[in-house]
Amino acid sequence: MHSRQSPASRGARRPRLRLLITVTVVTLLIALWYLLRYELGDHQETTWYPAAPGCDLHQGPCGVGLEEDERLTLAIPVEGDIRPLESLPLEVRVDGVEAQNVRVVFEGVGMDMGEHRFHLDAVQGGEPGRFQGVGQLGICTRERMTWRARVSFDAPRGRLGSTFDLDVERSLP
Repeated sequence: MHSRQSPASRGARRPRLRLLITVTVVTLLIALWYLLRYELGDHQETTWYPAAPGCDLHQGPCGVGLEEDERLTLAIPVEGDIRPLESLPLEVRVDGVEAQNVRVVFEGVGMDMGEHRFHLDAVQGGEPGRFQGVGQLGICTRERMTWRARVSFDAPRGRLGSTFDLDVERSLP
């Protein structure tokens, strides 16, 4: 009643099992590498500068003074209101210091909405220190959601940045 497998059939399974184990281990290592790179990549030591209170990104650009003649400015130039789930043009201007690897990270204030990360590209043929990209805010169940834009960049003296808060009304279908 109990059948025994021949040595040949057991031997045929071993290479498949080894292959499956190898593929699984490689997949886990790649996932671990990606997770560590993703988690640690944006959290190196950053010098944060407080944004000017009362600035409203719905009305126009918001800026912050860094050191002496240095300035960081964020603009989201949309027609009408800034809304969730819509493509948002992002413009960052850095004056007085060389900037590379400019990024904007949106995160919910008072509610965990995850991090929405967007890397901006230098404007080709334009003034130095101008960067552009496209971002998007997630949707929230609240009627009004406060989002924080963390803008950071790499400078010769390290990573610098500032935060800008904006209130967004929920879009109705």
